[in-house]
Amino acid sequence: MQTQKFPGYMQDAKGNLVPEDKVKPIDKVQNELVYRLCQMAQDQSAVLAVFKRHTAGELAAFIDLSGAEYGVQVGGDKGNVTLLSFDGRFKVMRQISDSISFGPQLLAAKQLIDNCVHRWAAGANDNIRALVNHAFQTDKTGQINTARVLALRQLDIKDDEWLRAMQAIADSIQTQSSKPYVRFYERNDLTGEYLPISLNVAAV
Repeated sequence: MQTQKFPGYMQDAKGNLVPEDKVKPIDKVQNELVYRLCQMAQDQSAVLAVFKRHTAGELAAFIDLSGAEYGVQVGGDKGNVTLLSFDGRFKVMRQISDSISFGPQLLAAKQLIDNCVHRWAAGANDNIRALVNHAFQTDKTGQINTARVLALRQLDIKDDEWLRAMQAIADSIQTQSSKPYVRFYERNDLTGEYLPISLNVAAV
């Protein structure tokens, strides 16, 4: 429930004090409902934060323990890991998602690719030109879509200049941060499919 900083008044969204007897009953009920639910959400968020830290620590400790079995120092905060319960009913997956950007080498890659497209100037290569232009388009914030640029490296093109461009793209990749994601699954005994154990209130 909203804390009464000013007895007999309710503060509106603009900071104005409104006498309680001037506030519609339905607005009072709505206010109490929103406060109650959001405070419950904050409590659950805090619980999930503790659970997340605990999970990360447990997984890191187990990975180190597993490495010790073979006399190696693995390091518990890197790499994707999948763990299964002994009976196969439950599965825990940790995946590391890297946030990447491109360095100045990307400009050289773009020039090399433009050179290739120019040399391949026959009409049959219009699709390649469109693909390249699309890959290097920026979004509203001026950022290049990393997935589109990296997709160029999947093209099987045997051309020395193109291959130099692909190497320039590879050299331009800069990892800004790595974020671990842990997901939990339970096996459906009828289908054998692993179904996610949702920790997202929107998916429940």
